[in-house]
This record gives sequence, structure tokens and C-alpha cells, in this order.
Amino acid sequence: MKDFSKEVAEGDRFKFGRNWKHFLSVLNESRIFEAERSLKEMLEVDHLENKSFLDIGSGSGLFSLVARRLGAKVHSFDYDPLSVACTDELKRRYFFDDKSWRIEEGDVLDQNFLNSLGQFDIVYAWGVLHHTGAMWQAMENIIPLVGEGEKLFISIYNDQGVVSRCWRGIKKFYNLSPSPIQWIILIVFGIFLQFSAAVIRLMRGQNPLPLKEWANKKKTRGMSVWHDLVDWVGGYPFEVAKPNEIIDFYKERGFLLLKLKTRGGHLGCNEFVFIKDKKREK
Repeated sequence: MKDFSKEVAEGDRFKFGRNWKHFLSVLNESRIFEAERSLKEMLEVDHLENKSFLDIGSGSGLFSLVARRLGAKVHSFDYDPLSVACTDELKRRYFFDDKSWRIEEGDVLDQNFLNSLGQFDIVYAWGVLHHTGAMWQAMENIIPLVGEGEKLFISIYNDQGVVSRCWRGIKKFYNLSPSPIQWIILIVFGIFLQFSAAVIRLMRGQNPLPLKEWANKKKTRGMSVWHDLVDWVGGYPFEVAKPNEIIDFYKERGFLLLKLKTRGGHLGCNEFVFIKDKKREK
């Protein structure tokens, strides 16, 4: 496994876990319900009873928690030690000493580690593989983890060409900067986003939200505006792909696309649900 602390010190990796730790302070039943709704919608299920669920890059642990609440046997892992601690914290809060939820530190680029995991009914990697520094290799590595006839649910940052390259530069600069500069960057982007949101609300005849209410506003998947902003600005390594590239990649490897939700050419992650085609068994 690579040296996480060294990567952070050299500006090559964002400390996702620190952001997730802060997010847990605003996590409530309303956010959990929204996360559950989004997962059921994309997987087109009402529950996950008798299913095994692998959460690659579990982050805050929110979707591991949701999968467990839906009845799945869950295995969570993350490369960031603090993200592992966040997932552990959610297990402590909601499923203390539960034998059907396993959590560990692991690297999706570590083939020996992946070989120890076995196969799962649902392999989930939302907003993770593009932060590994080797996105296409990570996408390849997770293929054996999906059981035959079972589902793979991933999301990958949308390729916006020049905009994506500029965004990558901002992220790299952020991670190379000392803490005071990082805060200035976040404040600048925060002011811009809040101003944009206020203008939109005024155009709709609505009053702008107070700063604290705007920052903690619940988004789709149970996220919050502020924690998404921190992730967007700092999330590094950073790679992107067009939807057709992802679809073609997995089609060539025996997967069929079940569901697709794109960003319509805008910033953010395109979501893909594939099924491993039994007809392509080797």
C-alpha cells in the first residue's frame, strides 16, 4: 500500500476523511433517509436482504450504513485512515458490534488486498475511483469483485475538457497550499456559490437562505452544500471521463448498462449501474 501520510504531505492527496469527520456532525435521520432513497432509486430495489454489499472508499460510512439498514451484509474499506474511523463511528452509533458489517483500511490499487475480498452482489464505488491517481486501473481492478449476474454501481467525474483541466489545477494548488490559503480558496468559492444560489432564489421569487442554513442545506444523497464544496475544491488526485468511455470500457469486459444518470455536460459525477453479464462467463 502507498504511504497515505507522505502523499498528503507532498500535496498529492486530499484528506477526505477530515471533511467526512465534520460531515458526521450534521448527519441526521433526514439525510440518512435521502441517501437511502437515492440508493434504492439507482439500484431499483426496495431492500437488500440476503445481498452482500462492498463499499469501496466508504468515506463517511453513510452508504455502508444505508446498505446495512436495507438488510445487506456490508464490507467497507477506505484508503484514508480517518475515513475508516468515520465509518467505524457510524457502525458504533447504529450497528454496534454487528457481525454483518466489516470495516477495514484498504487500497483499491492493491491487488493482493482485493484478492482477499471475494465476490459481492453489489459493488459500490461512488466518487472514489477518480481519486486514486490511477482511475482506469482501479476500474479494471474491481471487475473480479462483482459476482456473475450481479451489479456494479460507480460514479465518475464528468469530463468537461478545458474546464476539467483548470479544475484539476485548482485542486492541486489547494493541496500544495498552507491551511490559511486553503481557507481563502474555500471562502472565495463559497461566496461565489452562495451568491449564485441567492440570485436563483430571487429570480424564483424566494428569499435567499442565511449563510448557515445554505451551508448545511441537504442535497441529493443526503450530502450538504458546504461539505460538497470542500470535497469539490480539495478532492485530489482528480481524473475524469466521458460517459461513453466508461460504458465502452465495461461493455468490452462483459458488463451491461442498467441505469445511467449524467450531469448533462456540467460539473459533477455521472452515475452508472452495470450488471455482469452471465453470458460472458469465461
